[in-house]
Amino acid sequence: MTASGETRYGDDLAVVTVTYSPGETLENFIGTLAGAASRSPRVVLADNGSTDGAPEAAAAAHEHVELVRTGGNLGYGGGANRGIAALGPEFGWVVVANPDLEWGPGSLDELLAAAGRWPRGGAFGPLITERDGAVYPSAREVPSLGKGIGHGVLGKVWPSNPWTTAYKQSSTDVSERVAGWLSGSCQLFRREAFDSVGGFDERYFMYFEDVDLGERLGDAGWQNVYVPTAVVMHIQGVSTAKASTAMLAAHHDSAYRYIADRHQGARWAPVRAAVKAGLTARLKIQCR
Repeated sequence: MTASGETRYGDDLAVVTVTYSPGETLENFIGTLAGAASRSPRVVLADNGSTDGAPEAAAAAHEHVELVRTGGNLGYGGGANRGIAALGPEFGWVVVANPDLEWGPGSLDELLAAAGRWPRGGAFGPLITERDGAVYPSAREVPSLGKGIGHGVLGKVWPSNPWTTAYKQSSTDVSERVAGWLSGSCQLFRREAFDSVGGFDERYFMYFEDVDLGERLGDAGWQNVYVPTAVVMHIQGVSTAKASTAMLAAHHDSAYRYIADRHQGARWAPVRAAVKAGLTARLKIQCR
């Protein structure tokens, strides 16, 4: 603790993953993590109420893995916040990542090396591939109202529309650079930066918590840095596949919250109403 009351953090590294019945992917996550960094990080499983026994088994099998029960299904951001809060001040670097992630060799070392090149970097994100090798657009612009609506309305039916193309820039601009926000599926945080903005906003149960955090980090003077020399693979949807309709609803709720938070007051009421109606209609169509 400094004289001003701020916590002074050390240089130790921890990895926090939010679990909710992650199945066998969790063991793959832990196994491939061994080759991702030259030092062995502490692993915290922030468990949101798993019923498959996977987190308990992983904690019992690995000395460097700790199980932290969050007390309920707090969502992604809430679970991550609880996991990070369980770490001591010696951990100045914290990765938050999905448990259905496969780490590329040296990927965490690459992120840490980039942190040395970007002293104002608050968050660092790798290049994320999907199972088929396609690059997932994980470093994007902060969505303006116009771009957000254009992408939301046309993204599925016209994937190459200019709003979606600009928004999903990381699939084409594969270079180390500052982005508006980084995918929450895998980020390395400078803990000082994470704490300075209060971590994830727990009002977002799932989705858009990463967009919101990236924007707040940028507003606070930190940088969100895309590091494509670090490569991971995300096997998406393992925890949410059984509740796809609920997850679609959560996505639309979070999208509305994000827009409503940034367009408050009476003069924006018609815009909020129109966005809410549009998102409701879009959800009904997607759930058919």
